[in-house]
Amino acid sequence: MKKEKSCGAVVINDKNEVLLVYHNAGHISFPKGHMEANEKEVETAYREVLEETGIEIEIIDSIREVNTYNPKMNVVKDVVFFKAKPINNELKPQLEEVRKVCFLDVNKAFDLITYDSDKQILRRIIERSDKDEY
Repeated sequence: MKKEKSCGAVVINDKNEVLLVYHNAGHISFPKGHMEANEKEVETAYREVLEETGIEIEIIDSIREVNTYNPKMNVVKDVVFFKAKPINNELKPQLEEVRKVCFLDVNKAFDLITYDSDKQILRRIIERSDKDEY
């Protein structure tokens, strides 16, 4: 069984808006991407958010969620998401991979996010944010 790993972030600003990425592949989700050699999870998450959206973030690494699934036969993939806060708000989509990035009210985001597993990640991060101090 081949293993793959990607990391990203659920970026929520002080207006309770979440950063969404409209991927060229057709789905709406959070910024994420494959880990490079010798990278730590938080480094991948930071790099991918910056590359795809232009946003610099502060990662809250105490709030970490994992989605595990099988994208193809004989492949298992872990996607690690951290909660993050934006440091800047200058959105610059990486047009080679995404067609649009935006901040959207968290409640409205649930209607647009394509995959139920991503909706569950957002829900768990919000629940943990309400419980955890950081």
